[in-house]
Amino acid sequence: MAQTSRKNKSHELGFNFGGGYYIGEINPHYENVLRNAKFSFGMSYKRFFSKRWGLRASAMYGNTEAWDKNSSDPMLKYRNLNFRNRFYEFGLVGEINFFDYQMNSKNWITPYMFGGMAYYMMNPEGFYQGGWIPLQTMYTEAQTPANQYKLNGLSMPFGVGLKFNILGAMGLSFEWSMRKTWTDYFDDVSGLYPDKQFQMAQYGPLSAGLSDPSSQGQIALGNGVFTNDNIQRGDPSSNDHYGFFLASLMIRLDKPATNCFK
Repeated sequence: MAQTSRKNKSHELGFNFGGGYYIGEINPHYENVLRNAKFSFGMSYKRFFSKRWGLRASAMYGNTEAWDKNSSDPMLKYRNLNFRNRFYEFGLVGEINFFDYQMNSKNWITPYMFGGMAYYMMNPEGFYQGGWIPLQTMYTEAQTPANQYKLNGLSMPFGVGLKFNILGAMGLSFEWSMRKTWTDYFDDVSGLYPDKQFQMAQYGPLSAGLSDPSSQGQIALGNGVFTNDNIQRGDPSSNDHYGFFLASLMIRLDKPATNCFK
């Protein structure tokens, strides 16, 4: 029994490549998930305790962006917000194989699912007047330094995939995943437009322009009479989500155990 248990255990090192995507105020209808996916990569280590389940630790560099102008919704086009977020994530998840699977064995293919917890560090930026500008310190919804959102937090990864052996102790997997977050500011958009005059006086015209780049907002910046003051900018009732489409090259680190002890 001890030899059989050892035979079913394995260690794997993975190299992950693919796209990062986002669901939130600037992509609420899921219509530009693939269009907005940006190159992301990382590494993972897996410790399997049987041919059916194990633990995976991972480190990812994620990248995603979204633009109101790409939406089919005329109200979003009018709002004209955009963002990109280049972030880091460190995760620990449990992975379950639907069938017996192990690299360098006859169990060569299986679908799988996973779930767990992760810690992310983000930096949302907005494109304005020809360059990308960090948004947290722009206080685009008239926050103060005391009540501004944090640039790090916890997320809950979950997803599914398919993996198979390709060359002995090497395997390939394809997976989709999503992260539930507890922030609505992954895209820097959540609540109301601030008072334009207050925004300009308190934080300057750059902050005001990033807060409201709509046509009406630009009229207000030019001392016009139309503003979006104190009307809805985002949806605070729903938090943002992000995730990945990944292909992973896996390498088995340990040698297969034999059936008999020598």
